[in-house]
Amino acid sequence: MPDDESRPARVEDVHELALAMPHVTVYPGTGDNPIYQVGGKSFIFFRNPRPDAVDPETGERYRDVIVFWIASEEDKQALVQDEASPFFTTAHFNGHLSVLLRASRIGELTRDELAEIVQDAWLSRASARRASAWLNAHPPT
Repeated sequence: MPDDESRPARVEDVHELALAMPHVTVYPGTGDNPIYQVGGKSFIFFRNPRPDAVDPETGERYRDVIVFWIASEEDKQALVQDEASPFFTTAHFNGHLSVLLRASRIGELTRDELAEIVQDAWLSRASARRASAWLNAHPPT
């Protein structure tokens, strides 16, 4: 049986991991989709169906898009240009430091990989003081 960190990620893990980060507040978004914030800045949110994120075969709007902030355009491109990655972007997010992930594809990540994405999203939006304190308490392994 795989350990908890190497098992496929689940949507519930997004909520659990985001809430485990310090100084997080949760706001209900449109349609009760949660918005996770640190210091008043969103770092993860569950997006409502929008015309820019659609199934290429049916034209139906994706109803399960999760947005994660990231630290840099280079990080974004690394995630969205990797053919094996479930992350994507749309023209609406050009110039925006975030990547999109369909909840239906979250199991392509391990829980550990998702934890890294959530932590990076939090770090990209946290104040320098909060980010430094968290990094000092959680040095890279």
